[in-house]
Amino acid sequence: MNNLDNLLEKLQLNTRLSSQDIPGLDLYMDQVIQLFENKYEQTKRTTDEKILTKTMINNYSKGKLFFPIKNKKYSPEHVMLIDLIYEMKTILAIRDIKTTLESLNQQMMEETLDLGPLYESFIKLSGSNLERFTEDSKKIVREVDAGQLDDSYLNQVLLVLSFVNMSNYYRRAAEALVDEIADIEAKKD
Repeated sequence: MNNLDNLLEKLQLNTRLSSQDIPGLDLYMDQVIQLFENKYEQTKRTTDEKILTKTMINNYSKGKLFFPIKNKKYSPEHVMLIDLIYEMKTILAIRDIKTTLESLNQQMMEETLDLGPLYESFIKLSGSNLERFTEDSKKIVREVDAGQLDDSYLNQVLLVLSFVNMSNYYRRAAEALVDEIADIEAKKD
């Protein structure tokens, strides 16, 4: 169990870009990149990994994953959306992210949505999810340790398979929800 505690601490899973971390003024692209690099530096798997690049941001913009910027500057709402995209991009396809955020972006352009409360709810939910993940991970480790394998390497493989399996369940559930969003939006047209 100590190995799990060490692993979870090393992963820095509690690292989040809070509303307080986001300046209340518009930022240039380099400033957005620096904000993300500074905040998520400790979460990198390798030192040469890039958290966010100009190419990524330009691709998100071209793919219409967030509403258009003004005067080459990104508002606090853009930064929030980029953080949400950052969270989703490791699991969902770009088209699924676009589907998920399309109506939200439309509401932002129409100025009928304040993104702040949604973002704050996500931050709060992230904390609850981390607690749930930690407890579930401990249960999985106990199950593996109680198994019949007396080989630490095989137990590690079993843990990898179990975590991947759980990740696949969550990914598939997220994709099903994206499909529901697409169906709802299609019925509006």
